[in-house]
Amino acid sequence: MRVTAGGWLFVLCTSAVSAGQFSGPVRLEVHTEARSVTVASYRLQRYLDTQNCKAELVFNQAGEGDGDLVYRQDGLADRLKLRAVNADGKDPVPVWVTRKTAGVRTLGELEGRDVSLVAGTDPLSGRLALKALAAEGVTPKRGQRYEAGDFSSALGLLLHNNTHAAVSELGLATPFLESQGLAITWQGEPVSGAGWYAGTDTTNPGLQPCLKALLELKRSDDRQIFNLFPEWVYGFASPDSLQ
Repeated sequence: MRVTAGGWLFVLCTSAVSAGQFSGPVRLEVHTEARSVTVASYRLQRYLDTQNCKAELVFNQAGEGDGDLVYRQDGLADRLKLRAVNADGKDPVPVWVTRKTAGVRTLGELEGRDVSLVAGTDPLSGRLALKALAAEGVTPKRGQRYEAGDFSSALGLLLHNNTHAAVSELGLATPFLESQGLAITWQGEPVSGAGWYAGTDTTNPGLQPCLKALLELKRSDDRQIFNLFPEWVYGFASPDSLQ
């Protein structure tokens, strides 16, 4: 059989494509409320490169399902590949935090008092906590609601006596309770849903190295990367993990 040089090149390329060696990069889409993604995206890209995850990062795309993996607050359960977990390795838990010296024993005692919330659409940033207050007949007026840029700032308002209570997340707040003289006045139910979801195409062979890389990524490894995610997100775990 006679095969020209061009023919051999065609055969080699065809074999490589069939083996998945020349598939395109994995498209990672992040829905984020971060004001700037420049530094975080650079550091995430660099980390993924070192983990053999060939990825293209995009942010806040209007369409849904365009990425091979999409970080979002919720989605179809059967497409969840990695769930976002708190510092305890569990689903996040909304809480109201107060100062021990304030003597606030129940949510009802927050009637007429100032509270700290967090800007954004994350349900833990205030929506669930305000719903818990409303169940006790307490609805802070506009001038009584202080909106901070993140959970740390909301807690700072409480610590500086600007407010009587602050929304937070259980794993995030627990390390500060004893040292800062704080108490958890209300604790809600765990909130599931946030994490990395598969897009419409799950055939990209590069998907598994990227999932493995994201699974091993922890906030303590690079806090700047985690500026892309809500402050309570410490890392990611498999959907069926029961830590």
